[in-house]
Amino acid sequence: MLRNKEFRRFTILFSLIAAASVTLGFAINTTAAILGFASAAAFGATFFTFTKARYKHIAQLSKQIDLVLHNADRLGLDEPDEGELSILHSEITKMMLRIREQNDALKKEKEHLADSLADISHQLRTPLTSANLILSLLMNNPDENERKAFVREAEELLVRMDWLITSLLKLSRLDAGVVVFQSEPTGVNDLICAALRPLLIPMELHNIDLQIDMPKGVIIQGDSGWLSEAIQNILKNCMESAGENGKIEIICTDNPLFTEIDIHDSGAGFEKEDLPRLFDRFYRGKSTNATGYGIGLALCKMIITRQGGMITAKNHPQGGAIFAIRFPK
Repeated sequence: MLRNKEFRRFTILFSLIAAASVTLGFAINTTAAILGFASAAAFGATFFTFTKARYKHIAQLSKQIDLVLHNADRLGLDEPDEGELSILHSEITKMMLRIREQNDALKKEKEHLADSLADISHQLRTPLTSANLILSLLMNNPDENERKAFVREAEELLVRMDWLITSLLKLSRLDAGVVVFQSEPTGVNDLICAALRPLLIPMELHNIDLQIDMPKGVIIQGDSGWLSEAIQNILKNCMESAGENGKIEIICTDNPLFTEIDIHDSGAGFEKEDLPRLFDRFYRGKSTNATGYGIGLALCKMIITRQGGMITAKNHPQGGAIFAIRFPK
């Protein structure tokens, strides 16, 4: 306590006042001097006892803060009685809990970043290995037709790698929070048309029957560019699932509570164990025939949910898969 400058000043001042009181008491009579000395001693002892208790609580707070700074796993503070120390204790506890939450969040982000980098390197390594193999075959193959086939395969790999890198960059931008979505009235018809435009020719080549049930004049709030991309990724997933001579239905329903877009394909649907993880990043399903990189649906969910919507996927009772995108009013 004596390290505290204010406490030292108070002790010196109190000693001078007590000495003056006792001296004055002796000037009056011995009884007054004894009474003055006893009062000063009682007051000093009481003050010292209470101050020592307060310093003990402060020392505990200081020790606990030091433990938190060195990554202690728990708080070990006893709640003091009501008063200034109780308020200070409460605020420090809040601060320590907040620091711990931030520390845990940072650890999780580092782990997520490490996992993401490992997944990204794995996803890129596969097409790169295939491209290197094709290049070696091209160098050692004199047959012109086979060389052209290898060139086409290499071009397809490059297109897939370009899509993969672009999608990963978009995910990174969304994770970093640098993307600002424009919230503006967007017609659902325009949204679906924009998403379908690049896919109409592939659908025709694969003889996929496309059916659209879309009421006119339905409006939602959101960023049309990003939302059309999300819907396009879902449609690509449905095209792969439907396959040759398949069928895709797009149905829009609108009511006072929400607007919903349902996309249903005639494919095989989802495996039961895959349903809880369909939108997980880099999840490709348990099937050995699973294609893709497990990025498209994760990107869709992030785009839609960050604009106030929600997306779900399940198996349709009549067969195939159905994706439901809902935007509340």
